[in-house]
Amino acid sequence: MAEIIEGKNPVLESLRASRPVNKIMLVRGIKSDSAISEILHRAREKKIPVEYVERHILDRQSIKGNSRGVIAFTASHEYITLDELLAIPARTGEPALFCLLDGIEDPVNLGAILRTAWGTGVHGIIIRSRRAAGLTPAVARTSAGAIEYVPVARVANISQAIETLKKDGIWITGIEMTGEVDYANVDFTLPSAIVIGSEGRGLSTLVRKHCDTVARIPMKGEINSLNASVAAALVMHWAFRQRMV
Repeated sequence: MAEIIEGKNPVLESLRASRPVNKIMLVRGIKSDSAISEILHRAREKKIPVEYVERHILDRQSIKGNSRGVIAFTASHEYITLDELLAIPARTGEPALFCLLDGIEDPVNLGAILRTAWGTGVHGIIIRSRRAAGLTPAVARTSAGAIEYVPVARVANISQAIETLKKDGIWITGIEMTGEVDYANVDFTLPSAIVIGSEGRGLSTLVRKHCDTVARIPMKGEINSLNASVAAALVMHWAFRQRMV
């Protein structure tokens, strides 16, 4: 189970023990010493995001009130590498089916997407390491156990991850309300990856450019967009139904 670790020495020991960490938060202007220097060095090595925040923001996160300017958020489940994720379809004998999340920030949405992914045969999820939800306790609860079964890779750059998938022969479909084709007309029986944008903003401009196609979900009425996890569920389930034929 994930937890918050407070204080520079406990955080440092967690990093030395290779405990999976989602993020490290430091108070802005913290005085550098040997422990802080090692924390930053190990975070860079492990590609763990580090955020500098104002004191009142750090204090709101503190449970014990003993952070001394340093807090680490551990993961509810370990991540795998992108290369490890790409190796999974070959072991199953199925064409690849992945879902990339371009900045999903709500842990409830991420948990719901994991749950749908598990039920529709998606081989894994790819998320951003910064400004995005990680594998937190809230995500674990919402996923209803799917967090234990759906592999998740965390990358620094979604656009670069897309290019890596393309080199592996995977067709990339972004989902956006202004997409040029109906998602029901996309052939998901091919090795595929579905890209879902962030809540409110949708796909980033750069990620959209890297997609092979951008598809829309037809809507009727005044509401012209869906919740991110609902949109992901519709497309993942359609891909699942195509592959059942």
